[in-house]
Amino acid sequence: MTPPPKTIHEITVDSLLALMGSTPADNHEGHQTAIPLVSNLAGSYTRAVFQWRRALDSVSQYPLTWGPWALGAAWQSQMLKYSFTDPVRLWAKISVATGRNPDIYAEQNDRIEATYAGLLTNFCGFFIENDRFDRDKARRVTKSPEGIAWLQAVVQDFAWLERSYNSRGLTGLMALKDLLKCLLMLVTETPLKNQPLPFRKPGYTDVAPCDFTEYLDQLQVRFENLYAEKAFDYRAYGEISTQGKLGYSPYETVAHSRQHAVTLRHYPLPPNIAPNGKALYMVTPLINKPEIFDLGPGKSVIAGMLEEGFAVYLVDYGNPGPEETNLGLGFYGKEIHDHYLDLITHRHPESEICAMCYCMGGTLFLPYLARRVQERWAQGKEMDILKVVLMASPFNFDDAESGMGTMRTVIRRHYDRELMDELFGAVNVPPQVIEAGMQEIQPGVRYSVPFGFFARALRREALQDSAPFLYWLTHGHRFPAQAHREWLQNVYMDNQIARNRFCLPSTVAELDGQPVDLNALVAAGVSSFDYRGLRDPITPPGSCLDVILSPGLPCGSRTATRSGLNRTIEKNIGHIFVVSRQLLAEYLEMVKAFFREAPAG
Repeated sequence: MTPPPKTIHEITVDSLLALMGSTPADNHEGHQTAIPLVSNLAGSYTRAVFQWRRALDSVSQYPLTWGPWALGAAWQSQMLKYSFTDPVRLWAKISVATGRNPDIYAEQNDRIEATYAGLLTNFCGFFIENDRFDRDKARRVTKSPEGIAWLQAVVQDFAWLERSYNSRGLTGLMALKDLLKCLLMLVTETPLKNQPLPFRKPGYTDVAPCDFTEYLDQLQVRFENLYAEKAFDYRAYGEISTQGKLGYSPYETVAHSRQHAVTLRHYPLPPNIAPNGKALYMVTPLINKPEIFDLGPGKSVIAGMLEEGFAVYLVDYGNPGPEETNLGLGFYGKEIHDHYLDLITHRHPESEICAMCYCMGGTLFLPYLARRVQERWAQGKEMDILKVVLMASPFNFDDAESGMGTMRTVIRRHYDRELMDELFGAVNVPPQVIEAGMQEIQPGVRYSVPFGFFARALRREALQDSAPFLYWLTHGHRFPAQAHREWLQNVYMDNQIARNRFCLPSTVAELDGQPVDLNALVAAGVSSFDYRGLRDPITPPGSCLDVILSPGLPCGSRTATRSGLNRTIEKNIGHIFVVSRQLLAEYLEMVKAFFREAPAG
């Protein structure tokens, strides 16, 4: 007797997701940030082993006092050396040299996300015909037993990857699963139940049939664009689209400017722009590519300042190698600027020199300016740089008003200077380690960056426009080992800049190695333009310049003007506003006006 045919039930997005079970990509715990559980556990274990070996080495140095215990400690120390600490050191060295993440578990997560994105590309591509998503083909798949079996197998592949992931909470994988949910909705033409629909308004769950039809139409456009741009893997997309190159404006490297890995760039004026008699010296953080000032058309601070007629110069710190490990903040925060400003002065002897600094670049340049005031006074000279623009630059690092308490707690809890020296002291601190620390103070950033990128996919041009920033964001520079130690201890933990205890070298003997007094800037009439964001976790408003020099200025105002030309512009923005054409245009208009006005006094 022939068995009756199996009844084919209509398949839905929820029935397919149910096959996957609960995975780390679902964040059922409701974490508000990414929790790298396995990485944290491995890091704690590594730190404990290195500390134990240091304790054993200490005991083994006193054989007469400790007797057989000293011999046992020496034996145990050697066993740990060959079985654990030496391999870990070697892995750290190789990772830095090859640009890999020394955290193997974080690197595994990155591989899982890249593989997941590849599966999404293949899954979506099955339905792409002539650059369009074939909805009829999807309907045929969902109505046949073979098609349903194939869909069930596909989601099981995704589930296996999700279960292999070792972080929890708001992760990059969760953003990719949002895409998977959307693709399954588009294939099955059924809505998620009791869940927000990704890329709709927050909390939007139940929708009318006409609204859901419109939503599916938008999903179709989104996936057609993502597939055409090969953009499911946002990191790879940034690399491929930019071909590993950043920068919109042409430049030349100034002769004789190379100092170790550091060089000075000069951006020539466009042929139709007349010089305005001013030179602009631009300073970026040590740990980022300097092209944050020059991402692309409409997103270039440099292009905007060239249009104003400035002779534009930019510090490029390069990617330091082993020969830079022992260079401290005296080199990066003093010697470099002395040399480059001398070069600029020689090239433009009659020009007014102005400065513009972003983030950490400003943090280190402002004490330099104060030291320059002191040196020029000691030499009987007037101050020659009277205007400085600061973009999201922090100067006050305490646990109270500054907003830096969270990061200082992270440093106290996780930073082990001796371990960092053992792992990276000879090769410099890799950008992945810096990024892990920064993510501790930016809740949900691992999720929000890819989700925001996917949300822009309704327009291919928006994806293309994002590529330079994505590449910049995911390709930082190494932090020189000695400078990193001084940055964390002297600037962050000891708060030396705000307390006027930050020391710099000097060509004037009585100033060499002495603390810098920022009040010298006020006495010399140096005018500042401080631009900051209320939603900036990296540079909270309480850490900015006016808190130090003018503590009476109220925070929370959109625009505040102090005495003379000094300005504080405070807006409801985050740390990196130059990726917005509108915000950048507003910023450039205000900065140009600031530079046009005569110096105070």
